[in-house]
Amino acid sequence: MVHIKFFEQVNKYFDRAAGYTKFPKGLLDQIKICNTVCHFAFPIQKDDGSIETIHAWRAEHSFHKLPTKGGIRYSMEVNEDEVQALAALMTYKCAVVDVPFGGGKGGVRIDRKKYSQTELERITRRLTFEMVKKNFIGPDIDVPAPDYGTGEQEMAWIVDTYKSIAPSLNSEGCVTGKPVELGGIRGRTEATGRGIFFGIREACEQKDDMKRLGMNVGLDGKTVVVQGFGNVGYHSAKFLEEGGCVITGIAEWDGAIHNPKGINIEALKKHQQEHGTITTFPGATFIKDSKLALELECDILVPAALESQIHEGNAHKIKAKIIGEGANGPTTIEAHDIIKKRETLIIPDNYLNAGGVTVSYFEWLKNLSHVRFGRMDRRFEENSAKQLLLSIQDLTDRKLSEDDIKKLAHGATEQDIVDSGLEDTMITAYNQINDIKNELNIDLRTAAFVSAIRKVAVIYNKMGIFP
Repeated sequence: MVHIKFFEQVNKYFDRAAGYTKFPKGLLDQIKICNTVCHFAFPIQKDDGSIETIHAWRAEHSFHKLPTKGGIRYSMEVNEDEVQALAALMTYKCAVVDVPFGGGKGGVRIDRKKYSQTELERITRRLTFEMVKKNFIGPDIDVPAPDYGTGEQEMAWIVDTYKSIAPSLNSEGCVTGKPVELGGIRGRTEATGRGIFFGIREACEQKDDMKRLGMNVGLDGKTVVVQGFGNVGYHSAKFLEEGGCVITGIAEWDGAIHNPKGINIEALKKHQQEHGTITTFPGATFIKDSKLALELECDILVPAALESQIHEGNAHKIKAKIIGEGANGPTTIEAHDIIKKRETLIIPDNYLNAGGVTVSYFEWLKNLSHVRFGRMDRRFEENSAKQLLLSIQDLTDRKLSEDDIKKLAHGATEQDIVDSGLEDTMITAYNQINDIKNELNIDLRTAAFVSAIRKVAVIYNKMGIFP
């Protein structure tokens, strides 16, 4: 098996889609190239007094829209090629779902389990200082977010450090995925998983595709295996279960579990929190090699861990009829071609996991506007709805209880608005790429790339750069 670098994989997908467009080569080359990448190397003092040099990268793929946007991951796998590939995927992902950002991505090459909380804080704050110094962060420049190995705490350190170095009215907008108390938005934590749910649900509503796959329309009763039980995997599984699916398998780094009758996701999460692992969950079969979970019988497979998990070495063993790519780049191009021959429906990462950046966009807008969504009109909506219900009650002589009126007249909270905006975004984007799929008789991934290329190319043309 020939190893192809991650960024090269992304560009192979891009080139395939570009063949279905009529844009000049120079424009296509400009769209796919990574505009800027920076390698940071800085020292930090560990708790024992020793000094360690930390290596980190930040890539800004496209400036057709500003700011650039993308997460920061903490992983030993981080390298320059990876951040460029992920930044490119962010450009295409934002274009597919009509979020006005260029793509960015960053990472620190560390195993976070080997560092104390205070050491992680020093690493994060020093990284922020380096990014500020080199102009790689700012609400109108480049806006990081959580990714693999990072979360709200790291984002809190970043925004606090940024505000102390470059204070301004909009400083909070330098990063998203923050705690709500520091300018974050309700619904951001579960956004990627919820977006995956909306995307898979929409795919399962397509009558022609379901008929071709020999499946019923809708989610009810469909069996699901999820690889990864971190933030994205857990929320994907949770919302799919609530939507009527049966979660039969969950894989983590230290092993997988399987129960064809179903796994209760909330009970599994509680077990993981209490025992530090999912592998000892009662009533499920333990699978030592977690990668074998990808090959389990199921209707829907959701790889929600790392890139290149489905490759030419295991693609022919995948039994799922639908693959919903929750992770970035989980399927190599060779595996994609093998699986596609079986007419498996692949819902691509450059659409399906866009929930995180979509809600990050909402958070960024909140930070720039300095007002919580729903604050201006929620009570007005509630009072108007109450008056309407009372008028109907008087006209019909039908009495409504206080609880009924309260439920029916409920004004939209910030969480309601975020969820509604995310749902609309994912449904609209799916139908756009599905239309391109049918128009050109291509797969959804290629259609998503075609959609992105068309949208970015139009911007360059409007600028007059490529008339």
